[in-house]
Amino acid sequence: MDIRALRYFVAVAGTGHMTRAAEQLGIQQPPLSQQIKALERELGVLLFKRHPRGVALTDAGRLFQVEALRMLQDMDAMKQRMARVANGQAGTLAVGFTSSAAAHRFMPEALRAFRRAHPDVELQLREDNAAEVTEALAAGRLHCGLLRVPVARPEGLLFETLLREPVLVAMPSDHRFAVAAGKKSSRPLPLSKLCEEGIILVRRPGAPGLYAELLALCHAKGLRPRVVAEVDRMMTNLNLVAAGVGLSVVPASMTGVHAHAIAYTRLADGGQLDAPLTLVSRAEEDNLPAQHFAALLRKLAAKNPGS
Repeated sequence: MDIRALRYFVAVAGTGHMTRAAEQLGIQQPPLSQQIKALERELGVLLFKRHPRGVALTDAGRLFQVEALRMLQDMDAMKQRMARVANGQAGTLAVGFTSSAAAHRFMPEALRAFRRAHPDVELQLREDNAAEVTEALAAGRLHCGLLRVPVARPEGLLFETLLREPVLVAMPSDHRFAVAAGKKSSRPLPLSKLCEEGIILVRRPGAPGLYAELLALCHAKGLRPRVVAEVDRMMTNLNLVAAGVGLSVVPASMTGVHAHAIAYTRLADGGQLDAPLTLVSRAEEDNLPAQHFAALLRKLAAKNPGS
């Protein structure tokens, strides 16, 4: 049974006449009659009673009319859904992000804008560290990701810097540097002073990224930083800072996390050290919602280059 046979049946049932139904369908009457007879043979029931002035539905025909209309409506609805998928207005978008990327106001603004523009796209959000987001993208488990400094660049992935922001030193609020900075109008902390303290890094040991750049900057200036912990998550980092384990540097948008326990101040001689917001996507991405999302991110970033 094909969809055409259902449409033929519904037309005949609606008009009660083979000739009028054929005119409505734009076909000849004999082929229509043959299609109806073939449908009756396939179903094993008589759908119409024939009489000189036309046809009338049998009890089986009335029941089949209800089912046929339902199936045609379902088919039309499916076609509409597939059309929305085909133009990227429906489907699934899986986005990965790091906690520090999510802390930037850009990300919730972008997600809200995307939801408004594409309400029928299912958003699947996943928080991980930069390495795990990158690996999930390379393996096809995510469509795109937002992170800070890339820690790996697998083949087939694209990395685009959307925005940049300064980094700040995070320290316990009762630390002597925090007290001194408070008395001197938040004077920036010299890199040499930071290296006198235990430093907490957010990265996989030996991996590149923001914290590798911090270490490289220290070494370039002849400083020997003392690393007391390396953790996978930015929030773990700030929890350790709040607990007094050590100091760290974080993107400026993290300011305010544990404000009762952490003080934030600028790094006096941080050079070019900053925290980018990086979009990671697949070079051969065929998911239209992902393409629309990436285009939206670029558009919003272009409007806020200094964010």
